[in-house]
Amino acid sequence: MRNIWAPWRMKYIEQPKKQEGCLFCRVIKEDMDEENHVLVRKERCFIILNLYPYNNGHLMVAPYAHVPSLENLEKDDRDALFETISNAIANLRKEMDPEGFNVGINIGEVAGAGISSHIHVHIVPRWAGDTNFMPVTGEVKVISQAIEETYKKMKKYIF
Repeated sequence: MRNIWAPWRMKYIEQPKKQEGCLFCRVIKEDMDEENHVLVRKERCFIILNLYPYNNGHLMVAPYAHVPSLENLEKDDRDALFETISNAIANLRKEMDPEGFNVGINIGEVAGAGISSHIHVHIVPRWAGDTNFMPVTGEVKVISQAIEETYKKMKKYIF
């Protein structure tokens, strides 16, 4: 058996499994964008790297409004959210040259929302062959770039 070296995962393993309050609301209030991997703060929403990505460059776009679903957003917030998603995809294309994207919104816990009280959109870059035998046989997903490196690469873009 071969070992996969991923020392950055220890931070995830050791952290408390359930944090109090809303992750997005906490990040909005804090002035720690680099530590929280916030790429940009817009007038009505922000972009943050997913700390537990499905692929390199996995972004989340969240409005500042703490609402559970799209229909609860004001029109201006909804418009800003989708404009920011579009810009994020364009910048991921420039930096990472993916062959496609999964863009998704999980509304409600039964739909897979890990943070169901605060609507957010996942943007996952995809490449041919980025799914292989590892997740199927070993129940392991290999992420080939540290989140700090992805942050540095993407931070240079004006969303």
